[in-house]
Amino acid sequence: MKPTLVILAAGMASRYGGNKQIDGFGPNNETILEYSIFDAIRAGFGKVCFIIRKEHQTVFEEKFAKALKGQMEVDYAFQEPQLAEYGFNEYIERTKPWGTGHALLAARNVVKENFCVINADDFYSLIAFRQMAAFLADEAKDDYFALLGYKIDKTLSDSGPVTRGVCAISDSSELKRLDERAKVYRNPEGEIEFVQHDGTPGKLNAEDLVSMNFWGFTPAIFSLLEPLFVTFVRENITDPKAEFLIPEAAQILLQKGQASFRVIPIDAPCFGVTYQEDKPLVKNELSDLVEKRVYPKYLWKEVAV
Repeated sequence: MKPTLVILAAGMASRYGGNKQIDGFGPNNETILEYSIFDAIRAGFGKVCFIIRKEHQTVFEEKFAKALKGQMEVDYAFQEPQLAEYGFNEYIERTKPWGTGHALLAARNVVKENFCVINADDFYSLIAFRQMAAFLADEAKDDYFALLGYKIDKTLSDSGPVTRGVCAISDSSELKRLDERAKVYRNPEGEIEFVQHDGTPGKLNAEDLVSMNFWGFTPAIFSLLEPLFVTFVRENITDPKAEFLIPEAAQILLQKGQASFRVIPIDAPCFGVTYQEDKPLVKNELSDLVEKRVYPKYLWKEVAV
């Protein structure tokens, strides 16, 4: 059975200042996520599931239905703020979605095969999808999942600081923990720094592997995540900004011994649009890849597997 691509596309994009999930970046106004879908098809994925807000379904259908017709099965799952299906019947005041972990749970009634999860607004490269497809076909188990690790030097924005989860990895290439580093940037000397909790700068190695939220799972992840999410909501129901995030959930599963994660190193750039100022940079990157014939100028005229 071919694996499924799950795309997290329900975020608010507050720093970007617009709906970057459907903003155009390619030479013919292609979105970043279209390049991910194109690469996923070439890597052997058979279905895409967009996790979105219900009010955006028509926009997504208008944007992607024609392009993907005959290329890939398309499905939708909806991330909504009210949680009656989890036993919370009262109205919950929210200013943002419940986070990537909750978004992933939204797909539990749609996705029945092994799958990967990605951000809608990050470019990952073809090799990433091929590596993940191989893992999902040959190694994934109901307690053994995967995370792609990118060299931090290939993930930074020139437009401002970013937050990155640095992978602590065992000798057997398994994830021990994710260390969140805030306000990561490249200083004028070319060194990579971050701001520590006490406000002083810390240093990172350019070769350090970081998570860009590209995970590989079996459907067993849903039954592992749901009780964690219910506990999280009980503890945070009055906080309108509290988020249940995949990296934090993964660390809980690690600590409980309920799952382990293979870290798959990817020697390729990963770029996206954290800031509006990133847009021309991303457009230039994609234009260069088209000129080098990594991608066709008209993305959906053909998909070469």
